[in-house]
Amino acid sequence: MSAQSAYAQRQNTALCNLKLKKQPLWSRGGKPPNVASMLDLLTTLPGGLLLATFAGLSIPLGAALSRVPTFLPGWSTEEYRHGVTAFGGGALASAICFVLVPEAADRLPAILLVTLFIAGGLLFRLIDAALEKRGGAGSMFMAMLLDYLPEALALGAILMINPAAALLTAALIFLQNVPEGFSAWREMERAHTIPTSRLWLLFALTVPLGPLCAWIGRDILAEADLMLGSILALAGGGILYLLFEDIAPEAQIKGSTRPALGAVLGFALGLAGHLAVG
Repeated sequence: MSAQSAYAQRQNTALCNLKLKKQPLWSRGGKPPNVASMLDLLTTLPGGLLLATFAGLSIPLGAALSRVPTFLPGWSTEEYRHGVTAFGGGALASAICFVLVPEAADRLPAILLVTLFIAGGLLFRLIDAALEKRGGAGSMFMAMLLDYLPEALALGAILMINPAAALLTAALIFLQNVPEGFSAWREMERAHTIPTSRLWLLFALTVPLGPLCAWIGRDILAEADLMLGSILALAGGGILYLLFEDIAPEAQIKGSTRPALGAVLGFALGLAGHLAVG
């Protein structure tokens, strides 16, 4: 063997050893994490319920964060609160664009989808008017449930088909629920129609609604395309109505344009989740 060949062989050996050191331990003889079995667990009923519970826990978390004055440098408390409300509005808009309408479109004829979408707006106009007569509080809470519960239904429906997508969807629902819970708490707390202790109970009770809807979506509606698509279309129209009637005006603040950036970031969050799910 020539000196040049021996040198080249030593260099290749050193390079292989360097690559080996950079690899995780499980790839150097140990067993890799069984990702497939983890995803298979999500297709079971306990796994799906656990995933939906995780997504719902962010609602009381958002309510708790509403008690924090501000953590954004240079932002006043009012700018921070209005900005979070706008963030929630942007997240709701992304839910319409990337979850509710596309999932409904996969299950419904075009004419029925458009009809139900409009009907959702009309229905929640009537509900909002009834709430207005009682003091006007609850529109953000209603919008939050309109987003959370149909998405939990869709989450349950896709668990059996694509557990990886269901996992990312649950993470997106979790992130969306934080600003929505924040804004809903502030709206209802300012109305003083419900004592604080009962308000905490109400927000805590929203958490098990997610697993309930996920179970319905997984075991009942997964094959009932017409019913699931109709629910998603109605929810999309209702959210869009509430978004422009109640949430967007609430996000505005005189003398500052910063809160509007929250809507951009909220929508960007939904867009990122949609692209991640693929």
